[in-house]
Amino acid sequence: MGALSALGPFTIDMYLPGFPAIAADLNTSIARVGLSLTSYFIGISVGQLFYGPLVDRYGRKKPLLAGLLMYIVAAIGCALSPTVDWLIWQRLLLALGGCAGIVASRAMVRDLFPTNETARVFSTLILIMGVAPIIAPTIGGYVTAHFGWRIIFYVLVGIAALLFVLVYRFLPESKQPDPSISLRPLRVLQEYGQVVREPEFLAYAFAGSIAFAGLFAYISGSPFVFMEYFQLSETWYGWLFGLNAFGFILGSQINRLWLRYRSAAQISRRAVWAQAAAGLALAAGSLLGLLSTTSSLALIFIYMFFIGFIAPNATALALKPFTRFAGSASALLGSLQMLTGALASGLVSYLHNGTPMPMAFIMAGGASLSLLILLGYRHKERRALAAA
Repeated sequence: MGALSALGPFTIDMYLPGFPAIAADLNTSIARVGLSLTSYFIGISVGQLFYGPLVDRYGRKKPLLAGLLMYIVAAIGCALSPTVDWLIWQRLLLALGGCAGIVASRAMVRDLFPTNETARVFSTLILIMGVAPIIAPTIGGYVTAHFGWRIIFYVLVGIAALLFVLVYRFLPESKQPDPSISLRPLRVLQEYGQVVREPEFLAYAFAGSIAFAGLFAYISGSPFVFMEYFQLSETWYGWLFGLNAFGFILGSQINRLWLRYRSAAQISRRAVWAQAAAGLALAAGSLLGLLSTTSSLALIFIYMFFIGFIAPNATALALKPFTRFAGSASALLGSLQMLTGALASGLVSYLHNGTPMPMAFIMAGGASLSLLILLGYRHKERRALAAA
């Protein structure tokens, strides 16, 4: 399940160091290549909504295997891209196949573990998943420098093929097919309606997704900021990207220990305060022209560190109310995360002005809005408790 969760980050991060080479080879700009990130986020957000009812109806494994096959075909299409528009569309198909692993792995955690353990299990999955952003840009930078950017997608083909074999042979099915779950569009919409009527899901799904949007703004904007604005090499960019990913992992593992003493809700509120402070400092520094490579790296590291607390706790709290529709809830949660990610990524490309400001302001805005949502939900809880 950790490897399946890591496929998405690996797909996103491995080709980032190749942005300049892709732009040069396809005779376009880095900002235009960045739209292939946006199309990926759109595909992975929309695709999860289709997989949710499928993994509830047919079990977790069959839709997962079908998605991996689609991923393999689309990765080959990316490697053969003749134009940047072709790459953008193939990345969309790549996302539609790859998102099966995200939905299935989250639903399987909800199947297999009791509610009070899910936040700690998600923190453990982040430990495995977080290895991808550390090693993927480094591998991508090496492959691009020595073999060309197209080979990156053949590496992804090999990874997906290995996962297909492992899932088929070794991953046990955690939920038997349920024919009572309908795939008719109206019934599917009704099931999603049941999910969104749960206040706890809405609060933590939106708060976690919007906080996560800052991560995608960083992913989309960092190739320009570090390799163009601060003039770092592809190799150095890969190492710095990996360092920030390590901050994400470190936060998730401290969160796993902290859950022994505090609730997931308490930790989430405290972490989002710190994330918002780091984001606002980054935005102020970019506005005033005070950012250096070191200060940018430090503030982004802090920002990523606290996402490691927010992500597993918000996921566990959002899925807590559901059992029968865990797949649909997982899909809707993942879709919201990627939809906000697509919006953040697209805004960074659209607002590109030759400075770190678009990336920094969107990171700060996401964390601040997430803080407001959690504070509002906490206030509502207190009023309900006082009334009772």
